[in-house]
Amino acid sequence: MNYLEEMFSLKGKTAVITGGGGNIAYAMGEALLQAGANVSLWGHRYPSIDENLDKLARATGLKDQLQRVKADAGDEAAVAEAYEETEKQFGSVDVLINAAGGNRGKSDWVDVDMKTFEEVLHLNLVAGLMVPTKVFVKKWKEKKIKGSIINLTSMTSYIPLSGTHAYGAAKMAVLNLTMAGAREFAPDGIRVNAIAPGFFVGKQNKALLMDEATGNLTARGQAIIDHTPFGRFGEVQELAGALLFLCSEKASGFVTGVSIPVDGGYLVHNI
Repeated sequence: MNYLEEMFSLKGKTAVITGGGGNIAYAMGEALLQAGANVSLWGHRYPSIDENLDKLARATGLKDQLQRVKADAGDEAAVAEAYEETEKQFGSVDVLINAAGGNRGKSDWVDVDMKTFEEVLHLNLVAGLMVPTKVFVKKWKEKKIKGSIINLTSMTSYIPLSGTHAYGAAKMAVLNLTMAGAREFAPDGIRVNAIAPGFFVGKQNKALLMDEATGNLTARGQAIIDHTPFGRFGEVQELAGALLFLCSEKASGFVTGVSIPVDGGYLVHNI
């Protein structure tokens, strides 16, 4: 191996990505495969996971390093069963990427539907962090595996966004629990970090950012571009560098409890 391969190679490692049917999960899966890792995509709906699985196999030619597992990330028993299924195929599980999450709609505070509010909290905080982390850390402690957990924070982990109150509350909590987990699991050599994507056009937010009829930016999309010093949305492949850095024990073995913004300068915007 040359220096860079030795520093960032994930050969022999296995990474689980919850929310495996999303655009970010696809980009992360591709980066991990190219770095030598086995990748297990988890989700509770097969069609979107199958689509990502097929695309990854075609793009990388590494079908033998891929797996799909049907699992509800908010169900503790289902996560434990999925862990065993992944371990059975690849022999170990070393990295957990908590990518399950998303938002549902936008509204003023006084118009918030509380059932939807609770569902979004559950999706992003319970399924998106708490349950998988609980199961994985318990397994890792038993097996003395020095694993790496990567959560997905958000711009709204730092600055509230209008109209997405449940999502913002959940993502701020993800940042808090990233730090809390890092402190609690450090004695076992388990690292907990996060990546905070800026604005990337994906399946869930495309209609919010772009007018599907004209292809032009919506008012909210334009406001985001105006607030982003780079003046554009991100490309999901631009998350790969931060991901590989945090996954590699050689590259970031003394890094825990941090959230790395990949945001085109959104958080440092000023006037």
